[in-house]
Amino acid sequence: MPPQTFFLVSVPLSVSPSDNPDDALTTIRSAVSTDQGTTYPFTIPQFKIGTLDALVTQADELSKLEQGCRAVVDKVADSLKGLLDGDEAKLQEQKVVNDRPVENYLQSFQWNKVKYRADKPISELQDTLQKEISAVDNDVKAKFNQYNQVKTSLAQLQRGKSGNLSQKSLTSVVNPDNILKENDSEYLQQHLVAVPNALVKDFLKAYETISPMVVPRSAQLLAKDEEFQLYAVTTFKKHAAEFVHKCREHRWTPRDLKFNEGGREGEEAELRKLEKEERKVWGEALRLGRTGYSDAVMGWVHVLSLRVFVETVLRYGLPLSYVCGIIKTDPKRAKKAKAALDKQFAELGGNAMARDKKGKATKDDSAGMQEMAGMGGDQGFEPFVFYEFEIV
Repeated sequence: MPPQTFFLVSVPLSVSPSDNPDDALTTIRSAVSTDQGTTYPFTIPQFKIGTLDALVTQADELSKLEQGCRAVVDKVADSLKGLLDGDEAKLQEQKVVNDRPVENYLQSFQWNKVKYRADKPISELQDTLQKEISAVDNDVKAKFNQYNQVKTSLAQLQRGKSGNLSQKSLTSVVNPDNILKENDSEYLQQHLVAVPNALVKDFLKAYETISPMVVPRSAQLLAKDEEFQLYAVTTFKKHAAEFVHKCREHRWTPRDLKFNEGGREGEEAELRKLEKEERKVWGEALRLGRTGYSDAVMGWVHVLSLRVFVETVLRYGLPLSYVCGIIKTDPKRAKKAKAALDKQFAELGGNAMARDKKGKATKDDSAGMQEMAGMGGDQGFEPFVFYEFEIV
């Protein structure tokens, strides 16, 4: 699915001569042609408004929180992508909000008044959303870490069954009863060494002399495959570590003498157990990832709504008289759509509320607009309240 770009736009009702919300939304629609994007109403409730200083602080805090929400949405999406091996069709089936495509949720957005009561202070709503998005991040991260651990353990066990003699489990290759155990001798220790076929002649000539006190002629061939031959070599315990080190220097692979309890049957049982566990945790991770993505997107959009409201109060003042719309476009058309909005509402940068009876601005304050543009912002100064975000 190609990326989708969305604009959240808030303008004063005075952009329409009638000061009517529907007419003001129509003005936004008329600015962006249908070949550039589609405009939908975006309803934001009336929140408690505190002091000017509090609003300025909240604007900054909400900006940071919104970036955090966006990061969590992206992380959950990446986790789902890894879980589904990059299958885009299956991924889009999971990246939904309340079992609906994200664009449908955005186009018919309604503030969740049950979960986030609009009569609460903005700071309290902000704290609630911060805790919820953090909980989503932590829960999804923990479950996917659990899945990755199980997957890694399973992969290691599977490699142990299918690899060559330098990698695979030796449970089905070597009879442990034929190997000298650690406690069988006070002085001697036996080592298993996987030698590449091309180095076998060199190994047989050199193994007795690579370290002190290697038992002469102790090399016993136990198994071989297309790449390696497995030998057992006996040394004195005093020089065992040096022998192992020298083997690695000669590109011979020392193998661990530990065997799975229960032998081959025990190993098979462990493999079946891990395969079952991997399927179980995979399903849990998928369900939690789907739910987490939905919750993260909803939290993100509610934070965006608060940002629009706070910025609208700061930009247009009281009493509140504005309309908000959401414009759906895409990365290719976004630039033209934004340029059309800039052209339509350019005069808002100088005098947002003052218009004559014909709907024209009563004062040209382009110099003031340029001065405000120099103040910057996380998306640069716009002559109207504007936030752009993308759903991939």
